[in-house]
Amino acid sequence: MAADVKTATSPIDDSKQPLPPLQVWALPVLLAWAIPGGGHFLLGKRGRGIMILVSVSLMFFFGLAMGGAMFKPESGDLLTTLINYGGFVGDLSSGALYVVSVMLGYDQPDTAGHVHDYGTKFLVTAGLLNILAMVDAFEIAAKRKS
Repeated sequence: MAADVKTATSPIDDSKQPLPPLQVWALPVLLAWAIPGGGHFLLGKRGRGIMILVSVSLMFFFGLAMGGAMFKPESGDLLTTLINYGGFVGDLSSGALYVVSVMLGYDQPDTAGHVHDYGTKFLVTAGLLNILAMVDAFEIAAKRKS
């Protein structure tokens, strides 16, 4: 006996959705950058906002506790430039966590060692995770997702 298998089909829409007006998504995205989870709190997604706030903050603070280095935008050869600017964008994407820690004078030298290296990766990854949260806040504000 062969069972009928139903497959879920969804129409593929190849057309691009237009960008919603700036006033719809700018504040949630800016708030999501400044305070991890802030855009979600503004949009009424409190549970998701708390998860983002806790996860990004913990990852950032673990990176600080491990003595991770903050990237500075320095140029040199192509690979050095990509790594330093990419790491700087990752660090800066943590928003207020990055700004406050730099204002308070956090400046660890990039030293050899496993713990410091993992701390550096934690700091950058916290920012990259916050970028994903900013994209999520944009999609919710633009009504592309609930």
